[in-house]
Amino acid sequence: MKKTGIFYGSTTGTTENVASLIAGKLGIAAADVHDVSKLTSGLAASYDVLILGTSTWGDGELQDDWYDGIKVLKGTDLTGKTIALFGCGDSESYPDTFCDGMGILFEDLKDCGCRFIGAVDASEYTYSSSVAETDGKFVGLAIDDVNESDRTERRITAWTDALKAGLE
Repeated sequence: MKKTGIFYGSTTGTTENVASLIAGKLGIAAADVHDVSKLTSGLAASYDVLILGTSTWGDGELQDDWYDGIKVLKGTDLTGKTIALFGCGDSESYPDTFCDGMGILFEDLKDCGCRFIGAVDASEYTYSSSVAETDGKFVGLAIDDVNESDRTERRITAWTDALKAGLE
């Protein structure tokens, strides 16, 4: 598999935990799993594949550390890089902004010369609106560990299996 780094923004620990689960499924070493607050252009450039994870806060906003992280990524040459996204949200309390943070990352990076992989069928989720959803698919893996924790493991396994196939 290509050199892969996982970068996450986590306030309560949920997104960090999901990042660790994804790393375990993909065989990515702990040294290649990074808190986005420590992201540098050189670190991002050192990976062929970037897996980016964020939670959604407030009225559909990015996790706080991503505001600086996205600036770093936009200042990095991402041409030819592969990016996969995952997002954590609460579809019951915030059904109209479910995993919007993941959609914001996609929108901010989609014109940076990178290739996105890992879109997920949105039909098995319950929510009313999400900027992370286009044409019936999320731009990455959506996780609702608050209301659907019984589906988290299965969703991560299916997504990482699909990523493996797309990265070989």
